Amino acid sequence: MDAPTDFDPRALRDAFGAFATGVTVVSGHDGGGERVGLTANSFTSVSLNPPLLLVCPARTASALPALQASGRFAVNVLTLDQQSVAERFTKRGVDRFADPGWTDWHGLPVLRGTCASFVCDLHVELDGGDHAILVGRVTALRTDPRAEPLLYVRGRYRQVHVAR
Repeated sequence: MDAPTDFDPRALRDAFGAFATGVTVVSGHDGGGERVGLTANSFTSVSLNPPLLLVCPARTASALPALQASGRFAVNVLTLDQQSVAERFTKRGVDRFADPGWTDWHGLPVLRGTCASFVCDLHVELDGGDHAILVGRVTALRTDPRAEPLLYVRGRYRQVHVAR
């Protein structure tokens, strides 16, 4: 049975939004050494051996060309108290790196105090329609198992509620 292909874009977006995700900021440098970054909730592990992950930035993201050209990026998994960072990285014309928690780690801008941070070399880029699929090979990582993750579902930021 064939599925319909003429979805209402808002209905499709709402259906995708029913899946709770973590929130990340993908960061890197442009050709002039300036920091660039974007908020992404399309993030997942791919493989343990080799260590691969993927992020899916929108093709319209201003930071995407720099990330593609440099061939390196970091993924910062945000904590509950880093919602303002996530929001800042969705805006144009603001200093996205205004938070003093940014540091240079393995040659990339990485945010301190995250649930986890990954430094990656671009392994492969795939066509994802209106998004790019960047598969990164993890070259360094750090994690804080005590940190509470920031979640995003149905168009809103959320926090973890542990079921009993």
